[in-house]
Amino acid sequence: MSTLQAITLDQVVDTDRYPLSDPESTEARAVVARARRELAEAGCTVLPDFVRPSFHDVLREECAALAPHAYFDVETVNVYNIEVDAELPGHHPGRRTFERGNAFVARDRIPGDALISRLYAHEPFQRFVADCFALPRLYELADPLSGLVLNVVRPGMGHPWHFDTNEYTVSMLTQEAQEGGSFEYCPNIRSAEDERFDDVRAVLDGSPARQPERLPLRPGDLQLFKGRYSLHRVSPVRGGLARHSAIFAYSERPGVIGSVARTRQLFGRVLPGHLAAEGRVRGDRLLD
Repeated sequence: MSTLQAITLDQVVDTDRYPLSDPESTEARAVVARARRELAEAGCTVLPDFVRPSFHDVLREECAALAPHAYFDVETVNVYNIEVDAELPGHHPGRRTFERGNAFVARDRIPGDALISRLYAHEPFQRFVADCFALPRLYELADPLSGLVLNVVRPGMGHPWHFDTNEYTVSMLTQEAQEGGSFEYCPNIRSAEDERFDDVRAVLDGSPARQPERLPLRPGDLQLFKGRYSLHRVSPVRGGLARHSAIFAYSERPGVIGSVARTRQLFGRVLPGHLAAEGRVRGDRLLD
């Protein structure tokens, strides 16, 4: 499917600004230092035009061709993506429900020669991302469906408040909505040891004391994000174009696989690997 098979990723990525293959260079060290600082302070950093502007159209066209393979189902969810009728205290933020209408193209529907597949599995890219997160290394998710996905938010839909399954999320907008579709987040609102339900509830209530950050994103930008600990959403999309975003999910531990319930919720199906891993997929005790 890809039109880029004969082109190396070093040609596609702006390696003058982001020298993936030369991590000891002055330029690479400066980018990594800035990324670490912003991730520590705000839980998020953006690397503008990571993909060269001359390849933005190819990136958009490849992902637009994948979008029809997305599993789409409007459903009622909560922040933690647990059962909405779960027994929780009356004031618990998990009792607040939203309509989720975004869709995902699963990893096994994305060809290995697509640009986003090649980038996800590219060792210099993985090493660069790990450096930015100040980690010795990162692992691709072992999950056969959710390690690499294309998120599709159609006009009239949004991706409501949620936390990620994986600790470290890397994403790239590939098609911008005509209107709406803003990325909003609350950095480091919880930790692996503390859910901080009161703070989460304040965001859902629209409390002035807990206003989210709004992050401008453009196609080809690379976003690094601590999505496990930062509450976030994509606001409703308006106009005639869907919002497309490639999501590269990594973990600092090997073997991470999503839960059966959440996998079925996102993709409409589970595979034997999800059933085998149920109950041993997380490294923390957070609700989701």
